[in-house]
Amino acid sequence: MGSLDIPVLLEGVSVRAGSVRILHDLVLTVVPGEAVGVFGANGAGKTTLLRLIATLLKPSEGSVTVLGSDATSDDRFGVRPRIGYVGHVPGLYPELTLEENLRFVADVRGIDHGAVSSSLEAVGLLGAARRLAERCSHGMQRRTEFARVLMTEPDLLLLDEPHSALDGDAVDLVEAIVDRTVSAGGAAIVVSHDQTRVSDMTTRTVEIVDGGVR
Repeated sequence: MGSLDIPVLLEGVSVRAGSVRILHDLVLTVVPGEAVGVFGANGAGKTTLLRLIATLLKPSEGSVTVLGSDATSDDRFGVRPRIGYVGHVPGLYPELTLEENLRFVADVRGIDHGAVSSSLEAVGLLGAARRLAERCSHGMQRRTEFARVLMTEPDLLLLDEPHSALDGDAVDLVEAIVDRTVSAGGAAIVVSHDQTRVSDMTTRTVEIVDGGVR
């Protein structure tokens, strides 16, 4: 974990795609040790919000500060290693094995390769370590992304519909990873359509309505 900067501070944020307004004058603060659940109708802007916070998208208006840095400046490249982002589509190289995917991340981050095996074991995939990612089920690919989160220990965890395609054991794994992150002084944002399930694993929830949060 890094220093205890305010993980997320969004002020007056708007996002437009052409003439379509996705988010409007949105304000959101997430403090260390907090897990926030985000809900909203389809198309409300939940994934757009996560991409903003992950520094993958710039706002049309307003300011986005993530882990103490302006997410629209070159500082974002230094912040990204401190963010664990699990999106709708698994972010794995399909032509690599599960183990090779994690070893690549370990090499970039300077993490010992021993953490690769221990992380895969923690998510129940050690026996499938040498299977190509493209030959794994969606659920196995998502587990591998959770293994990456365990290995990299992010200060800010961003999960987009994390329970999708998971069995019961993996659902418990999601809760454990969120708890681990916030217990270490980090923060988590969990986007989901399952309000009951996410409410049980977060400290508060917000809803995106008309482009803002309430």
